[in-house]
Amino acid sequence: MKVFISADMEGISGVATNQQLKTPSEYQRFRKLMTADVNAAIDGAINGGATEVVVADGHGNMSNILIEDLDTRARLVSGSNRVMCQLEGLDDSFAGIMFVGHHGREGGSDLTVISHTLAGVCVNEMKVNGKIVGETELNAYVAGAFGVPPLFISGDDAYIKEVKETLPNVESAITKRAVDRFAAELIHPETAQDAIRQKSEAAVQKVKEQKPVTLNGPITFELEFKGPQQAKMTTTLPTVELISPKKIRFTCNDMVEAYKHMWACVIIAITATNGVLGNVNA
Repeated sequence: MKVFISADMEGISGVATNQQLKTPSEYQRFRKLMTADVNAAIDGAINGGATEVVVADGHGNMSNILIEDLDTRARLVSGSNRVMCQLEGLDDSFAGIMFVGHHGREGGSDLTVISHTLAGVCVNEMKVNGKIVGETELNAYVAGAFGVPPLFISGDDAYIKEVKETLPNVESAITKRAVDRFAAELIHPETAQDAIRQKSEAAVQKVKEQKPVTLNGPITFELEFKGPQQAKMTTTLPTVELISPKKIRFTCNDMVEAYKHMWACVIIAITATNGVLGNVNA
């Protein structure tokens, strides 16, 4: 039985501020904690019956997890050039997907720690078929297109409450209590990792009870960006419609196609933030 883990950093044990993930010395600390949280999920998944685990590093440049410290029973997808972003490597051969260290959405609860959606520099809000989504819900829909059900989530308590509005049956492990977008009441990482291990084991044991979360096509995305220059440049794709100075819309035939299309728009918007040719030498 194969299990896929999508791992992020904002929701791991110990994290309370964005600076902790940017300051070089602090970032190295939290790479270790991210790896430890993921290891707890791997251990739990295997204890629950998984025979194969693939981990996709999904934070920032997507090369944060320390491969030398990763559980040897898992394989790691690392690096940023990915057509499927946080889901690179996922297909219909997996029995379930788990989300470790994820966070709340942009435009969601103000209490969710370091809330954003995929790219905080540009995305203000994302809707799929009219419903506001965060990364976890979005990725669960894509996994559903492959017939893969969501099994487990870990992160702060506000994030878990937010996600369970859409995915009520997933097992969950709380790694901290949200105080503000940049503050949290922390528990010891070992305590959080024990909870991750126990809940991920329980999740995999119940895999046959879980069903994929699916959306039938066509799929319409609406993205609101933080700057009009970001929205305007995505219209270099002829399928993208500018519906207000900062909002775009496009429709695709299915969820996987739409996800790739959305990711392309986000890549363009990131690049357009300070001018697409601003750092290119003639």
